Amino acid sequence: MAAEYTYRVSAWWTSGRTGLAKCESSPNTIHFSEAAELGGLQGRWTPEQLLLCALAGCFTTTFHDVARSAKFEYTDLEVEIEGCVRRNRATGCNFSEILIRPRLTVPSEEQCEAGLALLRRTKAVCMISRAITIPQTLEPYVEAGKVPVEGWSNQDSAVKLVG
Repeated sequence: MAAEYTYRVSAWWTSGRTGLAKCESSPNTIHFSEAAELGGLQGRWTPEQLLLCALAGCFTTTFHDVARSAKFEYTDLEVEIEGCVRRNRATGCNFSEILIRPRLTVPSEEQCEAGLALLRRTKAVCMISRAITIPQTLEPYVEAGKVPVEGWSNQDSAVKLVG
C-alpha cells in the first residue's frame, strides 16, 4: 500500500454563475453554482455544499473502517452535516461553525455506549474533519432497534442515546 496519495479535481466556470467539476476516477461531472443567496442558480450543488458533502462522506467511510477494526456491528448510519456561513464586511463569507450529526442504529441496547464511543473516535480520526480548521461540534445520536423494512413500521426501538 502506498504511503502517499494524490487526488485531483478540475473545475471550470461555464457561464453566468455556474461551472463544472470533474475528477479522473468518475465519468460524471458535477454542475455547481454560487449559492442562491449569493446570486447563483437554484438546484445546483454549491461549493459550500460540496465541502459539507466531503465531510459527510469521509465521516461515513471512516466510521465504517473504525467499526470494522473494532469488530462492531451496526444496522445503519446516516450523517447529517450543517454548516453556518456568516457574511463579514471585512473578510467576506466564512463558515463559522459546522455541526456533525451522525445517527447510528445498532442491533441491541448493549451496543449503544460502544457505538457512541466509536462515533467520537471517528470524529477524531476523520481526515476531512481534521483538515477543516473551523469549529466542529459532534452531536451523535445512537438508537437500538431494527431499521424498518419497506412497507412495515418498527415501533420497538429499545434505547435512544444522545451523546
